[in-house]
Amino acid sequence: MNILSAWQIYEADEFTIKSQQLTSEALMERAATGLFNWINERLQARPVPIHIFCGIGNNGGDGLALARQLKALEYAVQVYVVNYSKKRAPDFLTNLQKLEAKDLWPTFLEEDSSTWPTIQKGDFVVDALFGIGLSRPPSIWVGQLMQYLNTSGAFILSVDVPSGVFMDQVPVYADRVVKADCVLSFQWPKLPFFLPETATYARYWELLDLGLDQGYLSTISTDYQLIEVADIQSFYKPREKFSHKGNYGHAMIVGGSYGKIGAIALATKACLTSGAGLVTAFVPESGRVPLQTGVPEAMVITDDNEAQLTAISFPFQPKVVGIGMGMGVDKATVKAFERFMEANTIPLVVDADAINILGMRPELLKKLPEGSVLTPHPKELKRLIGEWNDDFEKLEMAKRFSLQYRCVLVIKGACTITFYGGVGYINNSGNPGMATAGSGDVLSGMITALVAQGYPVLKATLMAVYLHGRAGDLAVAKLGYEAIIASRLIENIGPAFVSLYGKEGSRAKRG
Repeated sequence: MNILSAWQIYEADEFTIKSQQLTSEALMERAATGLFNWINERLQARPVPIHIFCGIGNNGGDGLALARQLKALEYAVQVYVVNYSKKRAPDFLTNLQKLEAKDLWPTFLEEDSSTWPTIQKGDFVVDALFGIGLSRPPSIWVGQLMQYLNTSGAFILSVDVPSGVFMDQVPVYADRVVKADCVLSFQWPKLPFFLPETATYARYWELLDLGLDQGYLSTISTDYQLIEVADIQSFYKPREKFSHKGNYGHAMIVGGSYGKIGAIALATKACLTSGAGLVTAFVPESGRVPLQTGVPEAMVITDDNEAQLTAISFPFQPKVVGIGMGMGVDKATVKAFERFMEANTIPLVVDADAINILGMRPELLKKLPEGSVLTPHPKELKRLIGEWNDDFEKLEMAKRFSLQYRCVLVIKGACTITFYGGVGYINNSGNPGMATAGSGDVLSGMITALVAQGYPVLKATLMAVYLHGRAGDLAVAKLGYEAIIASRLIENIGPAFVSLYGKEGSRAKRG
């Protein structure tokens, strides 16, 4: 699903108005009807006090049109117009006249208003103050109104975006933003819904289809896309009946050090569980017994050194190498990694300490084979791209890094974002229970497995990220957030695959 910028959304509105021969007022009425239907379906005419706070732009116009429709069904509606500017959007004025013609007279709130309206716990508040066009922080007195609403105990429904949230920057003042219990967003999700510094203002969001003309999407490219299960289903390649393990690739997993063999064991097992035909682990000598006993399906090659890697070489050419998990940054290991990067031409999935070494030796970034995958957590990301001021700047820096080094960059988090070719792909599976040791090792193993099986590198990464999150969702349904550990994620990789199509989807094609 495309995620549009503010100006692209305005263009989509104009495109729809022309192609469907509508007026902007009719499109606003369509938006209000979607809001009304959502509210009416849930309240069912119950006598809940509804307070609608309207700005003086198009978002406020939506609120006024909604108030008129609610009043027609005899809901207990109070409307407030927040006079934060002398400018008025034309469709706002049209809907204000229609509202007053129905004898629903709004209360006008000014900067010098001595008191706020009485809002009680359990009331229903509709926030239609500001929309996607907000370009500067709300006034202090409007921020005070927002804080009053936030602490009122009422249920807050925001129209399109929580008021005070910008489309392309973090709010300047955190106390001048509405904290919505639910956001009804028109047609497409908005980028701020997925970023740590802005997603907290929307506890839950849902899309309302305005019937905007989909033909517009064929004329543009978007910087971000939301990955959905249908996308992953389209990537999936069923297995042929007469295939064998050689058809699904030989993956090499490199890493481990004394006391951190578990990381490489998790990655190796996840790689096998995600379908790689053959997996070999390259570990220090201290990892031989743990790997051979803990992951008997894998083959093991060891370094001569007992505790860490001092040389990285193997007597065959795997299809892909996953490297870095638990590897450490001992001087000998750093040297070994440098020599490996100088000679290597095999596609890489780079994680953990391999990323840390790249941060220490940035000249090695030029040695990355094109299409390599890097999977940093936030601290590792800073070592790669530098410090950022906010989440939006972080995304721009990550995009530039991915383009510069022609790599797939996976920014791990609650909504993992994968960059490749100048586009950010947002994942929406997963849950907070996955914030646990070893979760990233499992993901790296999964990506390595899918690349080994011949999936194009971007599809392999997006598929692995989604299935990793889906495995976490299946695990949390059985165990709760606190009891999820990385091993439980691996146990749910198979069910995650099955969930794409059900049992039939995981079977080989019949000849």
